[in-house]
Amino acid sequence: MSEQQAAQKPSNWNLPNALTLLRIAMVPLYGYALLVDGGEDPWWRFTAWVIFALAMITDKIDGDLARARNLVTDFGKIADPIADKALTGMAFVGLSILGEVWWWVTVVVLLREWLITVLRLSVARTVVIAAAQSGKWKTTLQALALGGLTLPLLMWDGFWEVPGQVLHAGFLVALAGAVALTIWSGWEFFRDFAKHRRAQRAA
Repeated sequence: MSEQQAAQKPSNWNLPNALTLLRIAMVPLYGYALLVDGGEDPWWRFTAWVIFALAMITDKIDGDLARARNLVTDFGKIADPIADKALTGMAFVGLSILGEVWWWVTVVVLLREWLITVLRLSVARTVVIAAAQSGKWKTTLQALALGGLTLPLLMWDGFWEVPGQVLHAGFLVALAGAVALTIWSGWEFFRDFAKHRRAQRAA
């Protein structure tokens, strides 16, 4: 690397990376708020939802900032997906502990997410395997479903009881869609990854 290239390389000490680290720090806070009193405290559940929503917002902001201001770094490329998987992983595990998401769903999703993250990072220096459209839909549905299921919807009484049940059912449908897209987008990634490996061998 030339001195000019080194000078142009952005520092790891920048706002997008700081937001990524903040998101990682929010993971145990979210987990604690979700699991207080066995998930039976509606105010703590709402607090957990706020933390989850803020973390999702920082995910959007840090990515946009990094690209707009040319602050994409190797550290960010590694830390950002780790932060994302840590947060959604905590949500899946926490909700499974509370008996609100089946454990097999959590195991399937987390195996797919972490395996693909490791494989993507393993080839990051030679090629960037772009996220497929199905993967982007999966991420959106996953965030919507996990955020919604974090809310104390089944604890609402009176007039709000039925709307709460309807919303909860809707978020379960969104989760089912996210799981289906998780499997499909995972197959698409492995297909593209295999093509890349074959191209490397041929070269």
